[in-house]
Amino acid sequence: MSDLSVSAKSLYHLLLERHMTMTAAESCTGGLIAKIMTDMAGSSEVFWGGFITYSNDSKEKLIGVPAETLEHFGAVSDETVRAMAEGALKRSTADCSLAVSGIAGPGGGTAEKPVGTVWIGVALKKGTVLSRIYHFEGDRAAIRGETAKQAISMLIDLISHIDY
Repeated sequence: MSDLSVSAKSLYHLLLERHMTMTAAESCTGGLIAKIMTDMAGSSEVFWGGFITYSNDSKEKLIGVPAETLEHFGAVSDETVRAMAEGALKRSTADCSLAVSGIAGPGGGTAEKPVGTVWIGVALKKGTVLSRIYHFEGDRAAIRGETAKQAISMLIDLISHIDY
């Protein structure tokens, strides 16, 4: 079993124990987190569903990321990933969310945001929003896998430290 599957199982059990549901807003992972979560039987008890918001237009239209945020800060930014996490919660009935936006490569990187730059955000319906930047190495699959693993880990950490 992969580290990603182990992390997803841990999140599944924590959500089940806390009687919580989650949603995901995915850009660079393109649905990988939703796939991993729904690989588990019974996942509909904890996984509300997700949003694959790969383009800026979909970030705006599906989860309400302000156009100004995308124009001023870009899709791969703290501000955008926070808006994605909050927007996914507003457009679902989930208790918590995670959001990812990054540059998985092999192209698309810049000096300011090289390939492997990923922002991850997690949020609670109660209002807590946390985000963090990562710099992953490897090919596209490795970057996407690490992004999913770290996003799940961040959500586990957030949920583990709250009274819900």
